[in-house]
Amino acid sequence: MSKADVIVGIQWGDEGKGKIVDKLAQEYDMVCRSQGGHNAGHTIWVDGVRYDLHLVPSGILNPKAVNVIGNGVVLNPQSIITEMEQFENLEGRIFISDKAHLNLPYHSLIDQAKEKLKGDNAIGTTGKGIGPAYADKINRVGQRAGELLNPKQLCENIMNYFSENKVIFDAMDVKLPDEVELLAELTIYNEKLGKFITNTTNLVWDAIDADKKILLEGAQGTLLDIDHGTYPYVTSSATVSAGACTGLGIAPKDIGVVTGIVKAYTTRVGNGPFPTEDFTDAGETMANVGKEVGTTTGRGRRCGWFDAVGVRHASRLNGCDQLSLMKLDVLDGFETIKICVAYEVNGERINYVPSNMDNIIPIYEEIKGWDSVVGCREYDQLPETAKLYIEKIEELTKTKVGIISTSPEREDTIIRK
Repeated sequence: MSKADVIVGIQWGDEGKGKIVDKLAQEYDMVCRSQGGHNAGHTIWVDGVRYDLHLVPSGILNPKAVNVIGNGVVLNPQSIITEMEQFENLEGRIFISDKAHLNLPYHSLIDQAKEKLKGDNAIGTTGKGIGPAYADKINRVGQRAGELLNPKQLCENIMNYFSENKVIFDAMDVKLPDEVELLAELTIYNEKLGKFITNTTNLVWDAIDADKKILLEGAQGTLLDIDHGTYPYVTSSATVSAGACTGLGIAPKDIGVVTGIVKAYTTRVGNGPFPTEDFTDAGETMANVGKEVGTTTGRGRRCGWFDAVGVRHASRLNGCDQLSLMKLDVLDGFETIKICVAYEVNGERINYVPSNMDNIIPIYEEIKGWDSVVGCREYDQLPETAKLYIEKIEELTKTKVGIISTSPEREDTIIRK
C-alpha cells in the first residue's frame, strides 16, 4: 500500500502551491483536491503559457494523472465547467465526489449581501459563496453533487429551501431564480458533469491499495483555517494537512510526506491581522515585482516580510517534513532583507503564535540581500547571501527547505536531496 503525499499552504494562501503541485504531479498517478471552492486560485506557468485553476486539481497538466475533487470541496458547477473547457479528453482523467456540496449562484448572492450589510466589519471574502455553501452543509440543508444526477428532484429540494428561508432572503434583498430557470440551469449541469460524478472515496482507496503515487492538494493556507487561523478573518474549511483526510475520506496513517508551501516573504488578501505587513516602498516593491494580484478576485495582496514565528507554528501544526520556498526571486535587488524572529505583545517578547494576533509588534533580524537568483536550478548556483537566508529560515522554523522556486517557470525549481 502506498501513502498519499500532501501539499499544504503555510501562510495566508497564495503561496504558489499551483506551481509546486504541477511540478511534482509529473511523477504522480493521482492528484486530489480536498477542500475549499472556486475562491482558490492556482496559477501555473508552463513554457510561457499561464493556466489559472480554481477547482480543477493542478495535476491536470500531467496527461497521465487522474484528478479527483473530493467530498470536502464546495463545487460551483458553472466554474468547474468553464475550467474543464480549457482541456480536452477529460473523461477518465477527472472525477468529482458525489458527496461534494454544491455552491450554487444563490450562495454568492448571499455572500455578497452579508458582506455589504457588515460594512466596515466585513471579513473581506471573495464573494464567491463559499461561506454560505459550507454553512448549508453544516446546517444539514445543503445539496450534494450526486443530486445533480436527478435535476428535477434537486430543483424541487432547492425550491423548498427557498420557501423555508424566504424571510431571510427578503431581508437581504437577494433575488432568487424561479423554478423554470433553476431546472434549466441544473439540467445543463447534469449534462456537462454527470459522467464525472462518482464515489471518489473508493477511487482513492483503490489507488492506495494498488500502490499508486498520490498527491493531495488543498486550497488557501494554514492561517486561514477555520479552527487554527486568524478567526474570524478565515475561510470556511479545514486548510491544514489534517483536512485532507476528512476532505477525501482517507485515514491519517495513509498520509506520507507533508510539504509546506511558503513565500520568501508574506502576503495576505482581505482583512485581518498581518504582523509583518510592510507599508513602505519595500512592501510596494514586493507587490509589483511579485505581481501580487489575486487569481480569483483580482484584488491586490497585502505584502510584508517573512514571518518565521508564524511559519514555525504552521509547520508544526501540519507536521511538515519540508518547506517549499517560493518566489525567492522577488527579493532580488533588496539591499537588506528582514525576517521576523519573534513577537512583542504588551511589552513581552514571545516566540509563539497567540490565539489573538491583534496588536503584535514583529521583532526583526536583517540579512544582507543579493543581486539575482532568477533561473537558478541547483542550490550551489545561488548567491551565498541567498543561501544564508534559506539557512536562517530553516533554523528559525525548525524545518528543512527542500524545494526552492527561482521564477514562475516550472523548470526554475531547485530540489534539494
